[in-house]
Amino acid sequence: MIARLSGKLILKQPPMLLIDVHGVGYEVEAPMSTFYELPEPGEDVTLLTHLTIRDDAHILFGFASEGERSLFRNLIKVNGVGPKMALTILSGIAAPDFVLCVQNRDAAALTRLPGIGKKTAERLVVEMQDRLGDSEGVICVAGHLSDIAANPARDAISALVALGYRQADADRMVKVVARDGMPSEEIIREALKAQVR
Repeated sequence: MIARLSGKLILKQPPMLLIDVHGVGYEVEAPMSTFYELPEPGEDVTLLTHLTIRDDAHILFGFASEGERSLFRNLIKVNGVGPKMALTILSGIAAPDFVLCVQNRDAAALTRLPGIGKKTAERLVVEMQDRLGDSEGVICVAGHLSDIAANPARDAISALVALGYRQADADRMVKVVARDGMPSEEIIREALKAQVR
């Protein structure tokens, strides 16, 4: 199991990162909350990781905090929630807000996340009740990064599509929140916040 990576951040294109660790490039998928904490490409980065092994791929997921990784690991234990959906959940709602939704049995709030229907939201609320012991105290990570992309709005749309939103919905979400000079990370964060409200 690969539990942690420390190396040079080469590329950040939500939801994918490329990290060079002593000449070996690791592709890592990360939730948007982790993206908000990342340094600029070319700088050193350390991420906690979770390795998922399937018949057709080995996928590495990266997290800025132990709380995030713990919540991710608990989410993928829920019947019908795989790593991609868990990543989408962590990208669409802050970990403490998710914990509150579960504690308050607020399945309706979870249905606003992409790919989460009523039955899945209800299952999340029920099955996560017993697992919150490992995720309580999770701290929402939020950073303010400067943009390095040539087209922040386009990159934000691509990231939202990668997180499970339809292209038309991603276009609409970005148009509502994007303003000149906003970095792609901020556009994505605002679009996701607006969607959950």
